[in-house]
Amino acid sequence: MSTHRLMPLGQMERLIMIGKKSSKHQGFTLIELLVVLSVIALLLTLAMPRFFKSIDTSRDKALKQDLSIMREAIDKYYGDHSKYPDSLQDLVDEHYIRSIPIDPVTESNDTWIMIPPKHEVKGKLFDIKSGANGISYEGKTYDQY
Repeated sequence: MSTHRLMPLGQMERLIMIGKKSSKHQGFTLIELLVVLSVIALLLTLAMPRFFKSIDTSRDKALKQDLSIMREAIDKYYGDHSKYPDSLQDLVDEHYIRSIPIDPVTESNDTWIMIPPKHEVKGKLFDIKSGANGISYEGKTYDQY
């Protein structure tokens, strides 16, 4: 004996019609589209300031890291040669750094400011600073790093 119950014909037609779209609802209305677009615009206005702030803070952190690496290389050069390098290119030539880094704020490797030693020591490069104008997110000017 079969345990199947026979379904009335009207219920079967309704089940089939549920799976099919009726011809009345072919797309979205203009109001529905405007509501969705306004919600997306609202979410973007909340997210964009955070996005740009994270870009600026990462640029500042990259600048600090580059300065730290170059200052460490200058110190190692001085320890090995008993004089300071004459330029950043000397650090590259002697393999203390692979290349002159690009200043992440100015996006150029030509804007670094070389600070000579204060005492009568050989060499021209005692310290290095960024040549970028402006103020970082910490409230310091870039040449204070």
